[in-house]
Amino acid sequence: MAVKSNKNSDTTPLMQQYLAIKAKYREQILLYRMGDFYETFYEDAKIISKVLGIALTKRSHGKTAQVPLAGFPYHALDAYLPKLIEAGHKVAICEQVEDPKLAKTVVKREVIEVVTPGTTLSDKILDQKSNNYLAAVYVEDESCGISYCDISTGEYFVSEVSLARMVDYFQQISPREILVPARDYENFSSLFKNRINGIISKLDDWIFNRVYAHETLKEHFRVPNLKGFGIEELTLGVIAAGGILHYVKENYQSKISHLARISYLSLDDFMILDTTTRRNLEITNTIFGQGKEGTLISILDQTVTPMGGRMLKRWITHPLIRLPLIHERLERVDAFFQQKELRKKMREIMGQIADLERLLSRISTGRATPRDLTSRAYLVCRPVEKSERSDPVNRDLYRGIAAPEPERGRNHQGWIPSRTG
Repeated sequence: MAVKSNKNSDTTPLMQQYLAIKAKYREQILLYRMGDFYETFYEDAKIISKVLGIALTKRSHGKTAQVPLAGFPYHALDAYLPKLIEAGHKVAICEQVEDPKLAKTVVKREVIEVVTPGTTLSDKILDQKSNNYLAAVYVEDESCGISYCDISTGEYFVSEVSLARMVDYFQQISPREILVPARDYENFSSLFKNRINGIISKLDDWIFNRVYAHETLKEHFRVPNLKGFGIEELTLGVIAAGGILHYVKENYQSKISHLARISYLSLDDFMILDTTTRRNLEITNTIFGQGKEGTLISILDQTVTPMGGRMLKRWITHPLIRLPLIHERLERVDAFFQQKELRKKMREIMGQIADLERLLSRISTGRATPRDLTSRAYLVCRPVEKSERSDPVNRDLYRGIAAPEPERGRNHQGWIPSRTG
């Protein structure tokens, strides 16, 4: 169905449609599909001209003065979109949703996706061995509910911390984007300035409501309550988690089935490291903040898969403080250390596997390419030989690697236990 124009308007029907859509996406750069091009107008045109280094022109629309215009071919989207996201911008992609030949006036257009620094799936932006976290925070008195997820891997966490430790926690997980209630936007912007690299995005205050968040999470996970995730009794954390889910569903039009569970992280299990400590220890960045060469992770990281690299980074940035968990991890590491041949075989097999987490996320959100679908990620590790399973050390080791989550009692990343009911 075509969009009707207003004949009394001073502008063209096309520009009327653009302005109506833009009014709903004021904070985003609107890429407006026109034939074989994505066009932008007004301030958006000035921004992409500067960021992308493309020509800024002008065009008349009806009786209005000449309008700033900048655009690029639709097939160049994969090249230009990462540059806009890396520059910290949010982008709304508006496509033609009807056949131009059937349109009686202006072709109907709709925004089909909103891409932000915290929700991108582009390999050109994502660091293979680092998570790309989208976070949300909700504060009451001196307590904070914090939730964060990585859309590209399906990880989804919730926690609660004191207001005094909130900034340290965010600096530790390094989110690319943080969602906050609109009423607190100015306060958080001031608090995070020069301390958090991610952008701050505000959501309507009504979204940060426990009842709404609770129902949103239950509906998404298709469960009668949240006891199975160990977060039924949380209030602030659940509110933050609900804010994330609302935001992601709006951006991806509900294609987020790969967010299959949420894990509660208890501060009783790991240590929050403040900025000074992390900088002086040079865990992931040098003391001057430039590059990874010479850091602890650059020395320790001998992983052969992107998934392993991300897990190792989580381990060393979230040091365990509970002795049983420390012993358990060291026992598993020691088992591999002692079994040289087994370790060699495992590295050979795993070295052939692509980034399964991010591949499955692209499939789930409908963004997989033919190359993804023929990826070597579909290589299945060979079955474990019976003789290998009979060895006591190997048997325990394989059980730890392959056991289903309920048996292991952990979240799906296996790095910190989740509090389940």
